[in-house]
Amino acid sequence: MTVVLLTETEREFLLQARRIVLCTTAADGSPRPVPACFALIEDMVTGARLYTPLDEKPKNSADPHLLARVRDILARPAVSLLVDRWSEDWARLAWLRLTGSAILLEPDGGVGSIGEHAIAVAALRARYPQYARHDLSARPVIRVTLTRARSWGRLAEGIE
Repeated sequence: MTVVLLTETEREFLLQARRIVLCTTAADGSPRPVPACFALIEDMVTGARLYTPLDEKPKNSADPHLLARVRDILARPAVSLLVDRWSEDWARLAWLRLTGSAILLEPDGGVGSIGEHAIAVAALRARYPQYARHDLSARPVIRVTLTRARSWGRLAEGIE
């Protein structure tokens, strides 16, 4: 698999965003977008990995394994992610679209390692102070290994 590392401009654009739109594919082939919190971890060996929690905010199911995005990922792990900047000044429009392969990291050492789950939880808590009150360490985390990054517009101007 090709290791994808973001350009410095793409990385900064992504890290300025407070949310990303995660798009999975439903069983009938339709896209299923959902806004999500995220943390990014990069290294030269694994490339760029994005982590998004299945946190304690209200959801359609108390069991995170029953969420549609989880069912989608378990059946069809290819996902897309989008961060965009909208402006009435259309010269400032920009977006970053990422594609990757998602898995569910279980806290009990299912798929992935317990160490990676703990690292993801720490990164999410560092990025979002609200997670200090969530028991993320007892809930699965989605890991997306990025396989492609495409961007358009003036990313360097930041997110509003």
